[in-house]
Amino acid sequence: MQYLTFTPQRILLLCCLFLSACSVKPPHTLSNIDVTQANEAKAWEIQGKLAFRSSTDKFSTNLFWFHDNLLSQPHDELSLTTMIGTTALSLTSKQGLATITVQGKTYTDTDPQRLIGQVSGMQIPLNKLPLWITGQVTNDDIVDSYNDDGSISAFTSPELGESWQVEYISYQQQSGAMVPKLLQITRADVRIKIQINQWQALAPIDIPL
Repeated sequence: MQYLTFTPQRILLLCCLFLSACSVKPPHTLSNIDVTQANEAKAWEIQGKLAFRSSTDKFSTNLFWFHDNLLSQPHDELSLTTMIGTTALSLTSKQGLATITVQGKTYTDTDPQRLIGQVSGMQIPLNKLPLWITGQVTNDDIVDSYNDDGSISAFTSPELGESWQVEYISYQQQSGAMVPKLLQITRADVRIKIQINQWQALAPIDIPL
């Protein structure tokens, strides 16, 4: 994936952006597991790259994402870092509350996706990404095409205004399951590319599989 460049405005905003929520210790310890299908993993972590481009902004970062859907409300920790390892954005979402502090001002919302849009101006379908980056779709998504092996090739995600178009460019085997390696998400002038270099399925070590 070709790296895009940060605009000075985006660097300033992302370096000031910190998302967090109530600090609570996880109620369980997670361990690496293998699964036959991605939907069997209720918790996972990925490492890869994310590139964002619109008519006004473009940037590319390293991506780390921990997702835990074992509780009634998901627990997410997401980090975007630059090529030199500087943290551009850190996100932690727990107990249904996200908080963003930018240049001494604090913003909170029950919806991290909405909050990111309000503060940064970036359109990112954050709430649906945990499914999309594992090759799954929501109940509202419309599959447009399949690969020969039955995996999804492309689908449309209806939204108010204009729908998101998602294309799976390639798949790979990780943690025993076939998961996307490269996907592209587009809507109007927004294009997001996510490259997944490692996807690790996780499960509580104190609960039998």
